[in-house]
Amino acid sequence: MADKNNIHLSSSPHFSEGLSTTKVMLLVILALLPEAVFGVVIFGVRALVTILASVLSCVAFEWLFQKIIGKKRTSVKDLSAVVTGLILALVCPPAVPVWMVVLGAFFAIVVAKGLFGGIGANVFNPALTGRAFMFISFPKAMGAGWLLPNADGRWSFAKPGIDAISGATALPLMKSGSFDSAANLKDLFFGFRPGCIGETSILIILICWAILVLIRIVDWRATVSYLGVLTVCLLCAGKTGADLAAQLMAGGVVLGAAFMATDYATAPVTGPGRLVFGAGCGLITFLIRQFGSYPEGCMFSILIMNAIAPFLNNLTTRKYGYGKKASAKKQNAKPVENKQEESK
Repeated sequence: MADKNNIHLSSSPHFSEGLSTTKVMLLVILALLPEAVFGVVIFGVRALVTILASVLSCVAFEWLFQKIIGKKRTSVKDLSAVVTGLILALVCPPAVPVWMVVLGAFFAIVVAKGLFGGIGANVFNPALTGRAFMFISFPKAMGAGWLLPNADGRWSFAKPGIDAISGATALPLMKSGSFDSAANLKDLFFGFRPGCIGETSILIILICWAILVLIRIVDWRATVSYLGVLTVCLLCAGKTGADLAAQLMAGGVVLGAAFMATDYATAPVTGPGRLVFGAGCGLITFLIRQFGSYPEGCMFSILIMNAIAPFLNNLTTRKYGYGKKASAKKQNAKPVENKQEESK
């Protein structure tokens, strides 16, 4: 018979309503599959190879790491390694060499996740940490291996002289002032443009995110506050109309806000904390884009806010045994019964 006096603690994520980690991860995978399929359709077999290499490497590295440290091997059962591998692939250029993807998967699973204690104990988003490692270690491959989609030559914002193998993404062209926002909004929204495998189609990302919100797998607060604060900052910087819409749809902001800023383990657990988390991501993204040397700031903004998430949890979590603070007026007011007794 179990001892009722024992208190069993475990790391986040915690679920209720009969949802297990495996079920949640499966639903996230199903929501990410349309982005992966669309990436393979427009970028071809190289995107498929990148996705398979990333997913298989993440599962293998987690299985091997857990075997080495003598921990129960759950990499296949809970599907968390599959989610990490799939997200890592979706935020990579389709033409990145496979061996770099394998190194990124190793860093994501072993360094960013395993060494911190495994699922739920990691401080930083594993997939984004793996991408950051690849981005810093191999900047040329991660920033220049862009493929033009198979879209019958509908590219109007590729630089003159760029062939069908390597094209320029929208964000660098915006930074240089050589991007026609009004003429390319349709391609930016539907996804027929160069970019990372899973970030191109804003339509597909928003539909899949909305489904996860409706079935209560992810919370809307971080995503909405992220995009909302970024929009306000862009407006203050003078971006309006087509330029504003293009800034929001270009790069990986929408994908990051929908699927990485909402991560269970690395985002705050409280509603107010998630609002602040998303707002911080939006502000940092804007600052990097506006004043930094990098055209994109989504990855670094989420990783920076991951480090602040524990502080936001402590700041916004109500302690057990403490209610809301009563206002001074209520504290000084006398009970009705006392007033009646005084009148007697």
